Amino acid sequence: MKRVVITGAGTINALGRGVPDTLEAMREGRCGIGELEFRDVERLAIRIGGQIKGYVPEDTFNRQQLALYDRFTQFALISAREAIGQSGLSFSNGLAERTGVVFGTSGGGLNTQDENYRSVYEEGKNRVHPFVVPKLMNNAAASHVSMEFDLKGPTFTVATACASSNHAMGLAFQMVRSGACPAMITGGTESMLCFGGVKAWEGLRVMSRDACRPFSANRNGMVQGEGAGVFVFEDYDYARARGAEILAEVVGFAMTSDASDIVMPSKQGAARAITGALADAGIDAGEVGYINAHGTGTAANDKTECAAVADAMGQQADRLMISSTKAMHGHCIGGTGAVELLACIMALRDGIVAPTIGYEEPDAECALDVVPNEAREAEVGVALSNAFAFGGLNAVLALRKAG
Repeated sequence: MKRVVITGAGTINALGRGVPDTLEAMREGRCGIGELEFRDVERLAIRIGGQIKGYVPEDTFNRQQLALYDRFTQFALISAREAIGQSGLSFSNGLAERTGVVFGTSGGGLNTQDENYRSVYEEGKNRVHPFVVPKLMNNAAASHVSMEFDLKGPTFTVATACASSNHAMGLAFQMVRSGACPAMITGGTESMLCFGGVKAWEGLRVMSRDACRPFSANRNGMVQGEGAGVFVFEDYDYARARGAEILAEVVGFAMTSDASDIVMPSKQGAARAITGALADAGIDAGEVGYINAHGTGTAANDKTECAAVADAMGQQADRLMISSTKAMHGHCIGGTGAVELLACIMALRDGIVAPTIGYEEPDAECALDVVPNEAREAEVGVALSNAFAFGGLNAVLALRKAG
C-alpha cells in the first residue's frame, strides 16, 4: 500500500478567495455569515448565509465558459487552479493518463435549475438554453476540471448530501493508496444559495435566522454556506522524488450507514465511522489531538456527535480538541468537508486550531473541549475530519502531520 500525501490545496468560500485568506480568517475567528443578496430574498424567512460576496464570474471566465459553468463548477475550477498550481504537479510523461478527479456535491447546478424553473414556470417561456443539462449535472465540475488539465484517469462525482466531499476524498485516497493512480484531484463544491435552494431548506425547520452556534446550549439551527475546497492527493514516493512540499499525510478513512432514519443522526453510526478511520490508519485514539467536527449547530447533530466522539475515543475524549468552523463559513453542504479539511491541515502544519465561534453557553450534552471563540496554538500530530449526512451516511478522514 502506498502512502498518500496532500501537496496542493485551493478554496473559495465566504471567508476568503484562496487558502491563505481562509486560514487567516480561521485564525482570527472571523465570521463570513451575513445577509443574503440574490433575487427574491425578501420572500424567504431565512435571509442569512455564508455567501461569497462581491464575486463577479466575468472577472474569471469568458462568456462561452459561463454558458457551460454553473456557479458550483466555477468554484471548483478556481479552487483546482490554486491547488494544482501550489502542488507544482506537471501532468506529463503519462501522468495525465492515470490521474483523475473525484468531487463531492449534493445539489450540483442548483442555480441553473432555479433560473430555468423561474424562466419556464414564472415567466412562461417555452425554451431553455441548449446547455442547461450539461450545466446543471452533478458531474459537470469534475468533468470541466479534468478537461482543463487534460486528466484522463478515473473521474466522477459523489453525492451523499453533507458527507459528499469526505466520501469523494476518501475514495481518492483509496485509489492512490492502492497504487491505481499516482495522483488524484479531489474535494467538493456547492452553491445552493439561491431562492429555491434556501426555500427548500427552510421547509426542514433546521435553519437559524440569526447565527450558527455549534455546541452552545442556545444554538438554534444551521446556516447555509457556499464554496469549494480542492486538494492534490499524491503518492508519497512520487511527491518526494520531485521535491514537492507536503502539507499533510492522509492515513485513514472509513464510511458507515446508520440504516435508521433519513434525517435524524445516529450516535452508533457516527462512532463506527470514527473508530473505523482510526483502525484503517492504524492509529490509537490517544494519538488524536484535534477533530474537525461536523458541528452543524442543530440541537440533534451536536449532542449526537459529541456522544459519538465520547464513545469512540473513550477516556481520550476529554483531552482532545474538537471545533466546528461552520459558524464562520456556513454549512457548505456537499462541499463542506473539503473546506473544513483546511482547518485540519492548519492544525497539523501550523499548530493552530480553528475555533468554534458563536459559542455562548455551555451544554452538558456537549461537554468536550470545543475551542470556544478563539483559535488555539497546540502541537497536533493527528487530526480527524467528521462528516455525517442526511440519509445516515457517515465519512471520517484521518490525517497525520507531514514528516
